[in-house]
Amino acid sequence: MMIRIDKSSEEPLYLQIRTQIIAAIAREEIAPGFALPSVRTLAGDLGINLHTVNKAYAVLRDEGYIVMRGRAGATIADPASQLSTLQAEAATQHLEKDLQALALAHRARGGSMAEFSAIAQAAAMRAYEEDN
Repeated sequence: MMIRIDKSSEEPLYLQIRTQIIAAIAREEIAPGFALPSVRTLAGDLGINLHTVNKAYAVLRDEGYIVMRGRAGATIADPASQLSTLQAEAATQHLEKDLQALALAHRARGGSMAEFSAIAQAAAMRAYEEDN
């Protein structure tokens, strides 16, 4: 798994890390039990503050993507055993909030609901067909 950050991006660095780890899980580049680099190691490799990596890992933990075991480090969670009903509901609410924000941005630029739906459908198709 290769993480690349863009320090000139408007997206916060911790979210760039989060997004790339989630994408690697979705593409099955990393599987449940995979050990992530330590906070210090990843921060050093990326040339960023260790608190930034720690924040990314904390968000991933809170969302149920990783399990943190103190000195043993962070590993990819097994969705079948780790995702509680409460975490699943929180993840769904987070997804709905993100989609609504994107829809509002599209609408503010004069886009229609039909256009947004088509764009969202096409993006979902690409995400699920990436493996094939």
